[in-house]
Amino acid sequence: MNLDFQNRRALVCGSTQGIGKAAAIALAQHECSITLLARDENVLSEVCNMLPNNGNQKHSYLAVDYRYPEKLSKAVQELIEEQGTIHILVNNTGGPQPGPAATAKEEDFVEAFSNHLLCNHLLMQCCLDGMKQASYGRIINVISTSVKQPLKGLGVSNTIRGAVANWSKTLAGELAQFGITVNNVLPGATNTARLTNIIDDKSKKTGKTFNDIVREMVTEIPAQRFAEPNEIADAIVFLASPAASYINGINLPVDGGRTLSL
Repeated sequence: MNLDFQNRRALVCGSTQGIGKAAAIALAQHECSITLLARDENVLSEVCNMLPNNGNQKHSYLAVDYRYPEKLSKAVQELIEEQGTIHILVNNTGGPQPGPAATAKEEDFVEAFSNHLLCNHLLMQCCLDGMKQASYGRIINVISTSVKQPLKGLGVSNTIRGAVANWSKTLAGELAQFGITVNNVLPGATNTARLTNIIDDKSKKTGKTFNDIVREMVTEIPAQRFAEPNEIADAIVFLASPAASYINGINLPVDGGRTLSL
């Protein structure tokens, strides 16, 4: 199986914690050069220094806030001018606040649309020319199993994740001719800060303890446990690799079997 990432660069978003950080480390372990992207420059520097390096890899980071899409786009364009082609784009950012769709505010949807779909789109456009010239591109969007089966209490997230999934599928059909694949990884319940926030929110609203909520969630998972971030990262690495060159336009659940649909 060809998992050779030498002379490839990946831009990994949301990479100071959770799934993004795990994906950056896993790709670096396979000799990919990494550019980390997140808001906190101090944490970015710490994670960048943690990345495996065989001596030939060139790791870097960008401190930029998704609340400012134009600044995000400009920063990535300048990075590409300085460091060259980004072959692998891992779109990953924290999800919207939990809550029902019926009571969500207009600005909740607008913010989520901008952070997830618009910023993903701008990053793709920044990377696209280089991917075409290299005849190699991997765009991997870390979204949610809610695109197959909406999750209770995540109204805004369910809505926006579905939009990202359809954007991805559309791109997959448009870009495959250039050697570029576009796929979605759908994590199930994963041991991250995001999951902790969701459990805390459920606990406050129901009066149940944190541990009670955890037990209820785990019973819905055939694997009887939450995922670890590195398990999601392994799926990202495969989809980013030459071995996955004919896998395009898919939603890949990594959820221990929780999602009931095929």
